[in-house]
Amino acid sequence: MVNGKLLIVSAPSGSGKSTIVNYLMKEHPEFRLAFSVSATSRPPRGTEQNGVDYYFLTPEEFRQHIKDGDFLEFEQVYENRFYGTLKSQVDEKLAAGWNVVFDVDVKGGINIKKHYGDKALSIFIQPPSVDVLRERLLGRATDSPEQIEERLAKAEYEMTFAPQFDRILVNDDLETAKQEAVAMLREFLSLTPNVISK
Repeated sequence: MVNGKLLIVSAPSGSGKSTIVNYLMKEHPEFRLAFSVSATSRPPRGTEQNGVDYYFLTPEEFRQHIKDGDFLEFEQVYENRFYGTLKSQVDEKLAAGWNVVFDVDVKGGINIKKHYGDKALSIFIQPPSVDVLRERLLGRATDSPEQIEERLAKAEYEMTFAPQFDRILVNDDLETAKQEAVAMLREFLSLTPNVISK
């Protein structure tokens, strides 16, 4: 059994990251993708299950894991509220021959790439422009105008990290972006000699 590889996907909110990741996982079983389940110190919500949605840890357990160096990356969102990626669960999936997918923030993505090097492909999904992103966020109708402005400011900041990723995928048209993501992954996993058009 050949050890798996890693696909790291980061993007500003509203760039279509989750849609593209879900498409790759559902429509392309040949990629043998397994989603990286994050750990969190927040309690489960609704029907969330431990080990499926998240690994639920107490803040104390989370701090102990940090001390022991068990995380590939982690973030304290606010007091006692942590999120992170446990090395052990990633390595387990890789050893079983799965290719592990990360849907993470830009800093987390850069850290994971540093840890795994050539075994990982990092893709930054970018909106065509901040104006397009504003329209998409307005179209979602889930955030207040203040929240949208906050998200846009964060997106502009996150876009400055794009050059640190292996590939930048501009999501101008969702169907085109999906096919470009498939081509990038196919090439990375060496499934077919596929030439990616720039």
